[in-house]
Amino acid sequence: MRSAFATSSTARCRKAPYNAFMDRTRLLARLDEKWRDFTGSFAGLSDEELTAPGVTRAWSVRDIIAHVTTWEEEALKYLPVILEGKRPPRYSTLYGGIDAFNAKTTAEKAALPLAEVLRRLDGTHRRLVRFVEQAPDEALAAESRFVRRLRADTYGHYPRHAEAIRRWKSARER
Repeated sequence: MRSAFATSSTARCRKAPYNAFMDRTRLLARLDEKWRDFTGSFAGLSDEELTAPGVTRAWSVRDIIAHVTTWEEEALKYLPVILEGKRPPRYSTLYGGIDAFNAKTTAEKAALPLAEVLRRLDGTHRRLVRFVEQAPDEALAAESRFVRRLRADTYGHYPRHAEAIRRWKSARER
């Protein structure tokens, strides 16, 4: 007869890493799926098309790429804060709201050359993926603050911009 300790500790050891691995695997797969969809939305566009205004109001695809990169940078800035058990500051307090933050960062990145915007997009995303790969297992629970922030700044954010780019491309083709 096995002892209750052996059974419960064995079950615990098997269950926790397996679930954490599956959560991490699913999370990274979701991030990758939405990322590929986003980058696929502008794949094959010329430099001229990438910089043409009017995709989302005055924003070009290049501006959207810079915007998405900004939010991945914000994730990299504030996910460690969440892991420390602290709360990131509110955008309403720091900037007067998310719209004001977006306007500020869009203006700051307006002069960046397209090549630099694309370089930052790739580098920031690679850093983000590495960060998530190394995050503690407990941070990856389904509705943890870590996952909610990651979703808001990344894979929950990419689709609205991918769709805007696709609508713009479709309208140009008519």
